[in-house]
Parts: sequence; structure tokens; C-alpha cells
Amino acid sequence: MSREAVAYRRCVIAATVLGATLRVVMLASKWNTKLMLNDSLYYSIQASNNARGRWFKEARGSNIADWGVLPGAEHPPLTSVVMVPASWLSHPEFWQRATMTALGIAVVPLVAMLARKVAGRRVAVIAAALAAVYPNLWLSDALIMSESLMLFLFVITMIVAVRYRDQFDLRTAAILGVMIGITGHARSEILLYGALFVLIGFRSHPLTVWLKRGAVMGLVAVVTVLPWAVYNSTRFDAIVVMSTNDGNTLLGANCPATYSGPGIGGWNVTCLGSEADQPPGDSAVRSGALRRQAMSYAVHNVSRWVYVVPARVLRSLDLYGISDNTRADVGEERPRWGVWAGIASWWVLAPMAAVGLWRTRRGLRYLLSIPLIGVLAVSAAFYGSHRLRAPLEPLVVVCAAVFIAALPRVTRLFDERVARLSPEADALPT
Repeated sequence: MSREAVAYRRCVIAATVLGATLRVVMLASKWNTKLMLNDSLYYSIQASNNARGRWFKEARGSNIADWGVLPGAEHPPLTSVVMVPASWLSHPEFWQRATMTALGIAVVPLVAMLARKVAGRRVAVIAAALAAVYPNLWLSDALIMSESLMLFLFVITMIVAVRYRDQFDLRTAAILGVMIGITGHARSEILLYGALFVLIGFRSHPLTVWLKRGAVMGLVAVVTVLPWAVYNSTRFDAIVVMSTNDGNTLLGANCPATYSGPGIGGWNVTCLGSEADQPPGDSAVRSGALRRQAMSYAVHNVSRWVYVVPARVLRSLDLYGISDNTRADVGEERPRWGVWAGIASWWVLAPMAAVGLWRTRRGLRYLLSIPLIGVLAVSAAFYGSHRLRAPLEPLVVVCAAVFIAALPRVTRLFDERVARLSPEADALPT
């Protein structure tokens, strides 16, 4: 084992310990924190229902009698499934938070692994250090939300994607398709990224070869999603692919409050009206009615898209609507100081990441741009927020690390630290 390999392992372990310490402190601060009226309430109740054998039943609504009785799929299933073991314990809400925290800690070495595949050990060490302290990677880790699980799975997906780009074989294409499908079970918008992953190798391989591998990847991703969709078809009176939340999402983003004024490009809960305004039927039928209402409003106000779509994108990049994004994050239990630390860190790291992306190997630029393209496309189609930007955060860290590692002073410092951290490595076999 080389001197640099020994130093790399020690640095990544140290960064992981640092990240774990920070996240455990945040977890401890949530010991007696009650759930607020947001998505965490759904995930927690759904996980508890699952733990009691009432699999995927309605987890909230105006009629408490329906909880645990009617079919429910307000969000994709994987987050609540992962939290089932925690729901068997006393103080289940805390242990549900602990489950997400453990996944968030695991993201740190995974980011290092991705960075190493992209640009080597030096970049990986810097990326691990950034991932340990970057607020936008730990702010959600003590919450009963889907972000930590999604990031854990998405970084693995990106690691597989790098391997697929290098090997470009059918087996890796199938594994990548599985990872896309599984990650979509945590956050459904990730399925939209599938088309971007299929384009890997389009210009560097013969068309027939690329088509075969792309077809395998897409088919496997569909097969991975199909059981949940089929299961839902037996429970609801309308088609449900991943969740019944699309109606709420679209209507909250396509209404007068988000097409003009200070809320343009965002999402507004008041656009949904009261429970009494909801159409009759199960949650899938109601979602379909809300979706049609949202699309009708969008079509009749198409002239506003030229203002709304840029505002959505600017919100996702923290260049507009910062107060709205901050208010939404605080409403989901994130500390205000942490949200502002995340915004400031984004302003510092994002420009570095842009330069770092440009400095990466030409063949990797598109692959590393997939989260950026996906986030911008999803934001433009729905609304701008920090939660929808989450898949981009690990890649910001990796690309910013590429930029930092190229600085001459950093290079010299890294070489000096390698020599100091592992003097015994000279005696190790190579």
C-alpha cells in the first residue's frame, strides 16, 4: 500500500468522523422535537403503519378515522420502508431521525469514493472534508424526510454511472438502471433523470452499441418501478406510478400566487384550498383532479411562462426568492442559521464547482452535468426550492474539490501532509 493510499484512507476516515459528529449533535438536538405539519409527519406515520402491518395506508388527512385504513401513496414508498425497524422501538420518531442521520453520515465516504473515481485521491480527500461540513448535505439528516436516503442512493448511482461510462457493458447498464429505479422509490423526480443517464456514451460509441445498452438500462429501470405501480393499480381508482402528490405539487406551483408578485416561481400551499374544496374520491382521484386544474391554469396563462420559468430556475440557484426558500426550510425543522449557512456556502462553492466541472476530463463533463441538467429541468417544470436542488449538492462538492485541488498551494500542502500522516508507509509492501 502506497504512502498516498494510507493518507487517503486516514483523511477520509477523519472527515467521516467529523461529519458524523456534526450530524449526531444535530440529531441529539431533536430528541424532544415534535413533528411539524409537513412531509415528515407523513413519512413517520406511514413508517409506523407499515411497522404494524398496515402497509401503505393513508397517513394523514382531514378525517383521522381514515388514517391507517384507506390506501395511501402520498410519497414514494422507500423512505417509509427504510424506517420500519426504527418504528418498532420506543421513541420511534427519534430512531426514525437516527436512521436518516446514519444514511447522511454514509454520504461522506460515498462522495469521497465518487470524487476519487472522477479525479483521484487528492480531490477525494478535499471532497470528503467539504461533504462533512457542507450545510446543504447535513441540514436534512436529522429530519424524517426523504433527502438523506435519496442522496445516499443518488451518489451510489453516480458512482455506478462513472463505472458505466468507463466500461460501457450491458451488466453495468443494468445495474445503473436498477439504481435509477431504486432511487426513484425515494424521490420520484429522479426517474426523470433516467433519460439523461441513457445518453451516456452517445457520442463515443457506435449507435447500435449505445442503443442496446440504453435500452437495457431503461428497461431495467422500468421493471424496478413496475411492482409498485402495479400494486397501486390494485388499490386506487386511478393510475398511480409513484405517488399521489403530483396534483398538490402542480397546483401549488401553477396558481395566481406563483405566477406573479413576490411568490413567482415558487410553491404556495394556499393555492390548494381547504379540505372541503377537495374533489371526492380516493387520493389518486383527487390528485388527478388537482393536476387537471393546475394544467388548465398553466395553459390559460402561458404568456406568463417567460417570467415564471426563469424565476423557478433562479430560485433553485439561490439567486431569487431566498426569503421564501428560507421560510420553507425553517417550516421543515431546519434551523434558520443553518439554512443561511447553506445559502452562503452555496454562493462560495457553486462558482468553484463551475470552474472545477470545466477542468474535469472532457468525457466526464456530461456525466457530472447530469444532476445540474436534471435539477434545472425539474425546477423549470415544477418550482424552485432547496429540496428539488438536493441531487446537485454532492456534485457541487466534488467539482468544487476539483477546483480547490488544482490550486498550487493546496497541492504543496497535500503532499506535505501525506508525508507526515503516513511515515510508516515506506515499510509497507507496494
